Amino acid sequence: MNYDVKVGIDAFSFDIPKIYLPIKDLAIARDIEPAKLEKGLGLRKMSLPDVHQDVIVFAANALKKLLEQERLRPEEICRIYVGTESGIDSSKPIGSFLISLMEDLYGEGSFEHCDVVDLTFACIGGVDALHNSLDYIRVNPDKKAIVIGTDYAKYDLNSTGEYTQGAGAVALLLSANPKIISISNKIGISTQGVFDFFKPKRSLSKKEVTEKDTNPIWFGIEENEIDLFKEQPVFDGQYSNMCYQNRLKGAYFHLKKLLSVETTLYQQWKNIIVHSPYSFQGRRMFSEIYALDSDLKESLPTQEKEYADKIKEIGKTEEYQSFVKEKFAPAEVASSHIGNMYTGSIFMGLLSTLSYHVKNNTEITGEKFGFLAYGSGSKSKAFEGIVEKDWKTQSEKLRLFETLDNTYAIDMDTYHSLYKKELKKSVLTPKNEYILERIENENPVLIGARYYKFKK
Repeated sequence: MNYDVKVGIDAFSFDIPKIYLPIKDLAIARDIEPAKLEKGLGLRKMSLPDVHQDVIVFAANALKKLLEQERLRPEEICRIYVGTESGIDSSKPIGSFLISLMEDLYGEGSFEHCDVVDLTFACIGGVDALHNSLDYIRVNPDKKAIVIGTDYAKYDLNSTGEYTQGAGAVALLLSANPKIISISNKIGISTQGVFDFFKPKRSLSKKEVTEKDTNPIWFGIEENEIDLFKEQPVFDGQYSNMCYQNRLKGAYFHLKKLLSVETTLYQQWKNIIVHSPYSFQGRRMFSEIYALDSDLKESLPTQEKEYADKIKEIGKTEEYQSFVKEKFAPAEVASSHIGNMYTGSIFMGLLSTLSYHVKNNTEITGEKFGFLAYGSGSKSKAFEGIVEKDWKTQSEKLRLFETLDNTYAIDMDTYHSLYKKELKKSVLTPKNEYILERIENENPVLIGARYYKFKK
C-alpha cells in the first residue's frame, strides 16, 4: 500500500428532507422548556422524511447530484459504498438500488463493474466505508470511489430521543490528490461490545396476534413466533453518553500515541468535527479530553465523584466555552437545522464547517481538522485531515446554508400523521427528485420489492 499518495475527499453533495418540525413546537407539546432544547442542546429544527421519501431516496438524490455536479462518467467510479443503519432489507443492500437507479440515467450496464456494498455499525458505518475506500485508492490511485451515509433517525414518541430525530444523506467523492481535504492513514480506534443503543429483532407468540392456541399459517409465517422489527431503537441515553465519551477518549489518545505527539493534540486542529446525535453533543462530551490532554490534568481529583464534578466545572469555564466556540461551533450549524443523520452526521459536520468558512471568507488551506466518529455498540475512530487548496471552490457548490433556510415547517398534527404513516399524500409535491413509487404486494416472487423513479 502506498502511504505516500495523498488521498481524501475530492467533492461532495447532500440531500435532506424539505420539511421540518420546529423544535420549539415539539418542546411545548411535550411540556419541555424550549430553552432546554434550543440553548442547552443546540436544536432548532427536526427534519422528517415526506411520504414519498426514505433512505434510498435521499442516497439516490445525493448520488445523482454528485455525478452531475462533477460531470463524472460511470466508468470512472469503481465503488459505491454505503454506510447506514436504516437498511430496508436484510439481504439486498441500498447500494444495489442505487446502481439500478443510476443505470436508468446512464444506460443499462453502465455501472456493471462498480463494486457496491452496505456497511453497518450504527452511526460509524459511513466512516468505516470512508476508511475502507481510502485504503482502496491508496492501492489504486488512478481510481475514484463514492461513499454515502444515508439514514433516518426515528425514536419513540415522547421518548428522550424524540427531539433528536433527523434524516438525510451525504455523498463523498474520494480520489488521489483530492481538491477538498486529504485524510491521514493514522486512525485511533476504541471498541467495546455494549448495549447502549441497538435495534433488535423482537418476537411475539402467534397467539398474541391470532388469538388462537394452534399455530395457523398467518401471512405465510409457519413459525409459532412472529418477528417484529422497529426502526426505533432500544437505548439508554445516559449510558450511551458515557459510552460515547469513553470511546472518543480512547480513540483520541490512541491517535495521539500513533502520531507520537507530545504536546496537546487538539490544539493542532483548526476545527473538531464529531458525530452529533444532537448539535451540542461534541462540546458537552469533550471537556474530559480537554482536561486530560492539558496542564489541567494535574488538578483532577482521583475520587470518582470529585473527578466527575471537576470535569463538569471545567466544561462551564469561560476558557472552555471560548474553545468550543472556535473549534466546534462551525460543525454544529447544520446539525441544529437537520437533527441526527446517524452515519451522515459527521460528514454533514464537515460540510457545515467548510460552508461556515466560505460564509466568513476564512482562508483555511493547509489547516488541519480533527475528526472523532462514534457508533453505538460501540466504536470510535479518531483521525485527521488537511484542507486542500480547492476547498472553497468545491464547497461553494453546496449552497448548504441556503438549503437549510428554505425548508418548510409543519405542525404537530402533520408530524404525528407522518410519524405513524397515516398520510397517503406527500406534504410537498415532489419535484426534480427521486420518489418511492410503490411496494409490490401481489406478485409472489416480488413481494416487498420497492420501486423508485425520478420525478421531474
